[in-house]
Amino acid sequence: MGIIKSSFSFLVGTVAGIYIAQNYDVPNIKKLGDTAVFIAKQYEEKYRKPKKRDDG
Repeated sequence: MGIIKSSFSFLVGTVAGIYIAQNYDVPNIKKLGDTAVFIAKQYEEKYRKPKKRDDG
């Protein structure tokens, strides 16, 4: 009884996640993350301070 009671919320969450993924248009999280990293790299390259030259 202890295993069923302790894993009930996990099982309900898994079943709900499967149902939602199959029946609704859920965005691809990996694709969104890759896009965010790409935009952050572009932003960083655009606004990066120039490197100082060491004449010594």
